[in-house]
Amino acid sequence: MNETMASRIRQRRKELKLTQDKVAEHCGINRVSVSNWETIGKNGTSPKGANLIALAELLRVSPEWLISGDEESKHAYVKDTAANYTLGSFDTWDSKTPLSPDEVELPFYKEVELSAGNGSIVQRENSGFKLRFAKSTLRRYNIQPDMAACVVVSGNSMEPVLPDQATVGIDTANTKIKDGDMYAIDHGGMLRVKVLYRLPGGGIRLRSFNRDEYPDEDYAAEQAHEVKVLGRVFWYSVLR
Repeated sequence: MNETMASRIRQRRKELKLTQDKVAEHCGINRVSVSNWETIGKNGTSPKGANLIALAELLRVSPEWLISGDEESKHAYVKDTAANYTLGSFDTWDSKTPLSPDEVELPFYKEVELSAGNGSIVQRENSGFKLRFAKSTLRRYNIQPDMAACVVVSGNSMEPVLPDQATVGIDTANTKIKDGDMYAIDHGGMLRVKVLYRLPGGGIRLRSFNRDEYPDEDYAAEQAHEVKVLGRVFWYSVLR
């Protein structure tokens, strides 16, 4: 684990007067794991996936700030981390499973891969699979069921927040860019997921969490038309 991430976790935890036991309880892990997150050197480890999101929520900072230390993104989507990215548990169902009155089905495109790398051509095949969410939960976060879908992410550019094969929910009714939020985009015929920022003069910045391997992509206004925002990522699921 790099020194700066370990230092940021430890420093922020102490600023909020949280114990390692409290962090462990919130993230559903043991205290030794938290200690390893704050350890510099070969014995240190990094929080990933759901653990990273839970940690960022507790520390009231963005996952990107924990990863990179970028002050611009420190509070970019802190409020949305818990509310809009963690909508509870889900299961996959086929069309033969009865739907309860408080549930709604969203199409789950298992064979479609939303690339978190350099992109992959969109092929919409869902084989009848659905993901079920509580109507009340979607309503609470202003997600219209007929404007939402779930797909699989491939590639490592959004790690450690979105590991390869994570599932994301996309709200296609929300295409207005809010700096620091994640969006699904059609980039020259390729489906990708990136953190977006608006640039002066009408440009756009595509940012990956894995910035060591995938540097920022900046596009001027005359190039920005090649990037079509398909929808905001309102939810995702990863394994701990």
